Amino acid sequence: MNLFTRIATISFAVLLTPITAADLAESVERRVEAVMPEVVSWRRDLHEHPELGNREFRTAGIIAEHLRGLGMEVRTEVAHTGVIGVLRGGDGPVVALRADMDGLPVTELVDLPFASKARGEYLGQDVGVMHACGHDNHVAILMGVAEVLAGLGDELPGTVLFLFQPAEEGTPDGTVGGAELMLQEGAFDDVLPDAVFGLHVFPYPAGVIATRPGGLMASSDSYKITVTGKQTHGAVPWAGVDPIVTASQIVLGLQTIVSRQLDATLTPSIVTVGKIDGGVRSNIIPESVDLIGTIRTFDADTRLDIHDRIRRTATHIAEAAGATAQVDIDLGYGVTRNDPELFQQMVPTLRGVTGGQFVEAQQTTTAEDFSYFANEAPGLFLFLGVAPDDPTLVYPNHSPRFYADERALPVGVRALTALTLDFMAAN
Repeated sequence: MNLFTRIATISFAVLLTPITAADLAESVERRVEAVMPEVVSWRRDLHEHPELGNREFRTAGIIAEHLRGLGMEVRTEVAHTGVIGVLRGGDGPVVALRADMDGLPVTELVDLPFASKARGEYLGQDVGVMHACGHDNHVAILMGVAEVLAGLGDELPGTVLFLFQPAEEGTPDGTVGGAELMLQEGAFDDVLPDAVFGLHVFPYPAGVIATRPGGLMASSDSYKITVTGKQTHGAVPWAGVDPIVTASQIVLGLQTIVSRQLDATLTPSIVTVGKIDGGVRSNIIPESVDLIGTIRTFDADTRLDIHDRIRRTATHIAEAAGATAQVDIDLGYGVTRNDPELFQQMVPTLRGVTGGQFVEAQQTTTAEDFSYFANEAPGLFLFLGVAPDDPTLVYPNHSPRFYADERALPVGVRALTALTLDFMAAN
């Protein structure tokens, strides 16, 4: 059975219009097929012209023009460059669909006719800019979904909120941005969704969809520990307090938090030290050393517990050495958690839209600010496989050689379209 035949069969009972199930199925499928050349064209154009977070001016302009052309209510400059479109149908449920827009400070090394040659300024440096995390695919897919659903007219049972979000990869200056700022600026104030859906391309085989109930992607917090000792000559270390040695002991102590202090059978966690900064020359023991790192968890209680253990470990080791440790923890994205009930409700849809190529995803310790939207309404986030068949062409997200197989694009359009219509029909 064609996927949209099943959608139409479910939806027909609630539409209360003269249209038949077969008519609706044919209408949706025809529109999906018709929009795909545009989706591919949009994706290639966006890939060739990526923009860094909070600077997605060209991208936002293309999106806003498209949504207005479909007759939507459109709001721009949300969280700097975000775009929100509202498509009103019947009195049924409200569904929010989200796509992130920003590129990364990465110089592309993929040999494509539409490869990025864009440059940008990042933290004071001139850098290459690339859609190395595949957000060009997300935008093109959601623009396609918008065209399909807008084409249904009065046949659309409810309201759809299209969220085109800037700065998912974070803001260069560390200020609030992305999904969090969109919500602060009223993204859901006028239209509160009953469910929110999103997807992210991932190196699963092209066309596969993967997700899981509960925690899918980790929370992401950063920390900075400043260890202060007493500066002295490197030849007389006893005359001072060595913050480098103390910081080294703290690094080792931090590694025991996950490996020796937390129950390894409960939930995965990571504490990483990513940067050590201190000292100016070989014969000077410096006054201070900075340790900078990241924390990843899948559980709110574990998240706070690790924060406490980092503070305790650093301050006690420093105190034992006669030094001090100032610990600052910056809360980042929360756990991207799929609502278990919504997951179970939508599994048949996902199995149908992939022709059976639906798998339960493993948890990943990467993070996503879709979590902010999913904290406001029941959420379901998907991984869309874009890995090409040739294994020598498969690279992870954020690689300068990351390549997304375009065979996945119609699966993404069908998935978000089907999730929207099935949810509206069932609720």
